[in-house]
Amino acid sequence: MKVSATQLRQNLYNLLDQVISTGIPLEIERKGKVLKIIPQNKKSKLDNLEPHDVINGSPEDIVHVDWLSEWDEGGKL
Repeated sequence: MKVSATQLRQNLYNLLDQVISTGIPLEIERKGKVLKIIPQNKKSKLDNLEPHDVINGSPEDIVHVDWLSEWDEGGKL
């Protein structure tokens, strides 16, 4: 993300917290030059993943599914 020095001054703590939480560097443009604020330890992309409940119902129901009616040993998959 790129911001001006004025925007940085107005939202300093919010922008710093955003860099910490996302790991995405912040670019500040001042007098035609670009400065970067980056976290010292690079954050893994996997750290941004949020857990989701993707099973509708009980996981035990999936374990006990009877697939015999769908099985065709000679058929194509």
